[in-house]
Amino acid sequence: MKRSGEIYFIGAGPGDPELITVKGLNIINRAGLIIYTGSLVSVQLFEQSKAEKIIDSSGLTLEQTHKLMIQAYLLGKLVARVHTGDPSLFGTIREQTSLLEKDGVPFKIIPGVTAAFAAAARAKVSFTIPETCQTLILTRASGRTKVPSSQQLKKLAASRSSLAVYLSATKAGSVQSDLLEGGMDHDTPVIIGWKVGWEDELIIKTDLANLSREVKANNIAGQAVFLILPGNRKNNRSRLYDPDFSHGFRK
Repeated sequence: MKRSGEIYFIGAGPGDPELITVKGLNIINRAGLIIYTGSLVSVQLFEQSKAEKIIDSSGLTLEQTHKLMIQAYLLGKLVARVHTGDPSLFGTIREQTSLLEKDGVPFKIIPGVTAAFAAAARAKVSFTIPETCQTLILTRASGRTKVPSSQQLKKLAASRSSLAVYLSATKAGSVQSDLLEGGMDHDTPVIIGWKVGWEDELIIKTDLANLSREVKANNIAGQAVFLILPGNRKNNRSRLYDPDFSHGFRK
């Protein structure tokens, strides 16, 4: 297909309209067509946009959004396909870009801030702790979209890695029991982030033993991420800034 316009997939961040990259916002402001995830992306992002059309994709199919992008592309328009968080996580980027590749249409992807990192910032916690936890796993509980058996929470728990558990608000009980059965301690620190970046966000600090109870008590049913932080039980100091630790920039 002859090149004409441009197509960008943009990560808008978790909700706060200021948690978007400068590059992503510049593309949005230049776009002739904006297609966005209406239930999750703040419309405040489009206040400076001069787009001819701004379309909520929540009621559209994959094929319909693809058709809209192709039509605008052939007319020489800049297309901004705006997704919540980061496009590479738990989205439909693969399906959409596969259709574009099939049609020979080029595209670019601009990353965004994912909910787990926004929640960690709001809670003022770290996923990695020196000599205690050096691994973060982004995952979800198995549901209508199945999780491979080798990646189930019971097995991931055995690594004692930090976990960011997405799309599992209605399965808090099974998340809790699976992690405990996998060997995590009852007092493992947990952050519950609900609607992170929105005006009514909620950040709850608790532990694994009380995860399910807190979710129920606060009527959390969606748009939540659970941060499981086994390494945060200790307060190890990084050697990078230790006066007894030398490296290439400090003897």
